[in-house]
Parts: sequence; structure tokens; C-alpha cells
Amino acid sequence: MEASENFINRELSWLEFNRRVLEEAQDPTQPLIERVKFLTIFSSNLDEFFEIRVSGIKQQIKSGVADIGPDGLPPKVVFRRIERLTHELVEEQYRLWNETIVPELAKQNILIHDFAALPEEQRKWADVYFHNEVFPILTPLSIDASHPFPQVLNKSHNLIVRTRRPGEDEPVYAIVQVPRVLPRLIALPREGGDAKGKRRWEYIYLADLIGAHIVELFPGLILDGVHAFRITRNSDLYIDDEEAENLLSTIEQELRRKNRGNAVRLELESDCPADFQNYLLERFDLSQADVYLLPGPITMTHLLPLITNEAFAHLKDRPFKPAHDPALPPGSDIWQVLRRDDLLLHHPYEPFDTVVDFIEDAASDPTVLAIKMTLYRTSGDSPIVAALSEAARNGKQVTAIVEIKARFDEANNIQWARKLEENGVHVVYGVVGFKTHCKMLLVVRRDEDRIRRYVHLGTGNYHPSTARFYTDLGLFTSEPTLTSEVATLFNSLTGPAETPPFEKLLVSPFDLAKRFKAMIDRERDHAKAGKPGRIVVKLNSLVDEKLINALYEASQAGVKIDLIIRGICCLRPKVPGLSENIRVISIVGRFLEHSRIYYFANDTEPVVYLGSADWMPRNLYRRFEIAFPVENRKLRASIIEEMLPAYLNDRVKARELQADGSYLRLKPEEGAEPSQAQLYFRQRARRRNAVAGV
Repeated sequence: MEASENFINRELSWLEFNRRVLEEAQDPTQPLIERVKFLTIFSSNLDEFFEIRVSGIKQQIKSGVADIGPDGLPPKVVFRRIERLTHELVEEQYRLWNETIVPELAKQNILIHDFAALPEEQRKWADVYFHNEVFPILTPLSIDASHPFPQVLNKSHNLIVRTRRPGEDEPVYAIVQVPRVLPRLIALPREGGDAKGKRRWEYIYLADLIGAHIVELFPGLILDGVHAFRITRNSDLYIDDEEAENLLSTIEQELRRKNRGNAVRLELESDCPADFQNYLLERFDLSQADVYLLPGPITMTHLLPLITNEAFAHLKDRPFKPAHDPALPPGSDIWQVLRRDDLLLHHPYEPFDTVVDFIEDAASDPTVLAIKMTLYRTSGDSPIVAALSEAARNGKQVTAIVEIKARFDEANNIQWARKLEENGVHVVYGVVGFKTHCKMLLVVRRDEDRIRRYVHLGTGNYHPSTARFYTDLGLFTSEPTLTSEVATLFNSLTGPAETPPFEKLLVSPFDLAKRFKAMIDRERDHAKAGKPGRIVVKLNSLVDEKLINALYEASQAGVKIDLIIRGICCLRPKVPGLSENIRVISIVGRFLEHSRIYYFANDTEPVVYLGSADWMPRNLYRRFEIAFPVENRKLRASIIEEMLPAYLNDRVKARELQADGSYLRLKPEEGAEPSQAQLYFRQRARRRNAVAGV
């Protein structure tokens, strides 16, 4: 077997992950609106994939400069396989929508109509809505000798219109953008209900409404066709930190540019004629391989109104309320708790409000002297930003390391970073050449006995909104050595000093990869010495060639390895003589699995680290990341003996990676109770709430 055959291509592995997202929509046991939600996630994921990954591959093909991964596939081959697999997946998505989801919605009195099929009363209402709410916003953009083809924005929804002047054969083309400021799915008013008195929810697409009235934008011309389309553009930012004199203004300029990057995908209505297709392909410099003909909504991200409508709560997952950790009941003094012991939170099963409350308490506590924090992503109305601002106004020393290159959140981060600065927070915009992706919060407090540091270290972003549906872990501690190392790392990130080696923290781009490899090699050596070797790692993605090869060597030595990899996995398991001792599963469920856990049996001294880093080259060598140890025996045991087994024994939402790169959905053994990790954690939280009387 060639060395390159030991690796799965990362792009194809990502598409297999998105297939697993689509499978959640295909699952008939899912509540109906949850199935719609997974369809929108599938579409949103695919958008980002084209904006970043496919655009990069197309650039390699165009330039002739190839960045070939360990799988050995050249860019042209990768693109052909992406094109074939993506078309297959999109066809599955729309077949599911048309043949299953739309009829099921109709059974629930949720109807999406074609404008042409509306009864007269509703058509009259829609006509009035168009003239009052839509028509004033529309702007037809002609395409002729004096009007070049307009700059169509990334992921904007548009109509290509062809008209003719009376008595002339020469076509006149124009573009009409579907306004982003209006809902793409318009709810129709309707009194009463069906024959059983059940209310009907009826919708039309905004683009369909505009298309039906398009002739009103071109008075005196003969309409010769109108078709909806959507273009996806290269949206990666190209920034040389060392050359950018003012990083903030450079990123702002790049953000304005990225809406106009090179086109990489053209989505069209399935009935769009070939001449319209060819016209657009020529204008966007695309080929037929880049065309996706869609027999339904031009993007399923427009279905969001169905997902957010609380009237459909009975068609969604059962509401879930997180439960407080018994070690920190409501109203307890967190400073006192942390002086006694460490605290480990598992979100969203335990509330992220605990983290927010900690920051807010620190902001108002007169004995708190300083707060330091990294911020990679957070919400626009974040209580964390408000708390840091309050702390600065209260005279505390407040420092925020803000990553303004966080992909797709650049504009948001710039906005609230400026807000922090205006309120007196010292804002540091990362480190030249690296993204700051680690999740750290340090509070310095004057306790009764001495000044003490308190630290929160997490696997996920300080984002209260996403914390409700991302699974993450957060460690609170006041342990002197670890908190001192965190303080030193903050000083290295904000000041000119070199980052020193640490005893407890693993830090990329310095020693994180090297020390993880050493832990893998240690398990390999234990196995060679006849001792049981054991590794369990939970990540979003596994791509790094060196660590994969180290895992292969450990497997060959007899180490039993379980990998819980949600997304991309370039390691090929179950290959005789190479990886027969490696099992890889992926769990896609109600919550987005986001926590990173690294467990090494280490003979009789087990080691558990948590962190923000996937095993990808970008995380290991081009970002500031940390992994931190869980040293409290009770907390470490809960991860080893309860949390990881719950994931490894999942037989409902888990799929197992096969040697050929495909995934097989696991099923419960005959007669066994179906085991589902996320359900187990939710049920545990419900039991805690019941005991607490919540």
C-alpha cells in the first residue's frame, strides 16, 4: 500500500461529514422542523465549503501551483470528485425536500405556495404587499454597452431578466437583486383554519413574488424570461500581518472586497433554459461543472422562518433546560468554591450562565483587581462585552485579546472590539502571523489572605448564544501553578517577551503537537513493553500527518485507540497491519459536538487534557492554542469513566468510519437498550433539575 493511500482526502472527508448532517434531515424519527433545520445547516455548511475550500482548490488549478496533501491527490482530481459528490448530495437534499418534507409540512397545515397557484383573495393580498413593501426597494440593473454586468454580491439572491423592445429581436438583459432586508419566506395572512378548525400557515417565496411582477419594472418592454440565481464567491481574506501597517483597516478593506471575490458556484432554478445558463456562466467565468440546478428554493437557508416560529414548537425537539452542577448550586459563592476545589462544566447540559455570572461578578466585585480574556467569537449583544466594559469603568485593569481574523466574524469582532476600547478596555488584536484561538479567562482578586488568581479555560468560544447548542467543556480553577502559567501566557501574548516552556499547559505553535506526539509514543512504548496502551481522543477534525502517523505506529504496537471525530478525519482506520486497532466514530446530533478531549492511559497514571485545538496543521502550527490538564481526580474520573464511554457506546447518533472513507451508522445490539450520548447527558440534567425542584 502506497503511503498516500493511508490518508483520506480532507475535502472528501468533509463532504462525508456534511452527508451525515443530511442524514439527520433524512431520519424519519426526527421531529419535522428539526429535519428542516438540518437541511438549512447542510446548505449553510456547503456555502462555507465553496467560499473557502473549493475556491482554494480552483485557485490552485488556475495557478498551476498545487498544495498536495498526504493523500497525494492533485487539485484537478480533488475538484472532479468534489463536483461529483456534491451534485449527488444536493440532489438527495432536494429529493428529500420535494418528496418528503413538503408533503409532511402540508400534513401539519404548513404550506409553501407558488405565487401562480394562489387563490384570488391571497393573490390580491400579495399584490398589495408587493406594491407597498417590495416594489419601492427594487432596482433593475440593465446590461448593455453603457451598463456593464453588475457586481453581484456573494450569496445574494438575484433574478436574471431578458426582455425585448417592441419590433426588435435583440435581447436586453437586466439583473434584479432580491432585497436582503425583506423576509425571503413571506407569511400569508389567513383567518380561520382547515375543515377541522386547525390553523393553516401559508407562505410564498419573495423571489417568486418579485418574478411574478417583474414586468412592472420594465414598462414598454416585452418580457422574454426571468429566472432566479445565486452566486457563491471566494470569501477567504488575504492578509499579510507583517506588511499590514494597520491590521484593523486592512481587514476592513478585505471585508469590502470579499463580497466581490471570484465566483466559484452558480445555483439556478432547475427549469432555467440552457441559453440563460450559458449567459451567466460566461459572465462569471464558470464552467458547467460549477452549475447546480435546484428544483426548489434557491437556498434552504431561506427556510429559517419555519425553524424560528414558536407556533411549531410541537414539531421540534423537546425543550431542554440545563442543570446546575451540584458543586455550584445557585446563589453559592464561586470564589469560595474555587478556593476549595476545581469545577468542570459540561455545556449545554450545564448552563453557560455560570461563566457569564463569573465575569459579571468579577466586574462588580471591588476586590477584583484585573481581568484578562481571549475573545475569538461572541454574540453582538454579548453580556460578556458589557461586563468587561463595566469592569474597565469601575477602574479595574481589563485586557481583551480579540481575534479580528476569526473567519466570517471579522466585521462583528471589529465592531465590539471598538466598543470595548471606547469603554477603557485595553484591546490587543492578536499576534502577528497567528490567530489567537485559545479560550482563557484570568481574574486577579485580593482575597482575605492574599492576592489570588482564578482561571476559566474552555474548549469553546465565549459565546452565550452558541453555548446553548454546542457541546463544550470549561474548567474553573485557582490552582497556583496552572493559573500562574496562564498569567505568563497572557503576558507573552500582549507583551514582547518570548513564550517560555510550561509544565502544565501545552501551547501551540510551540510545543502542543510535539508533546501530544510524545504522549502517543509513550502509549506505543507501554504496549511494546507488554503493558496495556490506551488512547481516546475527541476532536472536530483530524488532519495532521505527523500525529496520524504516530497513531498508526501506536496501533501497530497494539495500543487500543478510539477516536471521536465529528468532522474531517484523514486517518484511515481498520487497515490490516496499519490501523486495525484504531476505531473512528462521528456523532452528529441535536447539539454540535465541539469539545476536545485527549485521554492517555499512561499505565497506571491516566492523563486527561482538554483544549481548543483540533489536530490540524492550522491549529498546531499557525494558531495560539492551549491544552490544559484535568488534574482533579474526581473530575478526571468523570471524564474517563462516564463521559467518554457515553460517546463510545452511542448506537443511535454515531457512525463508524470504514477503511474506504465511508461511514456506517451504528445500531443497538439486538435486545439492547439504544444508547445515545447526548440523550444520556440531557436525561442526567433533567434528573438533577427534578431533585432541585426546577
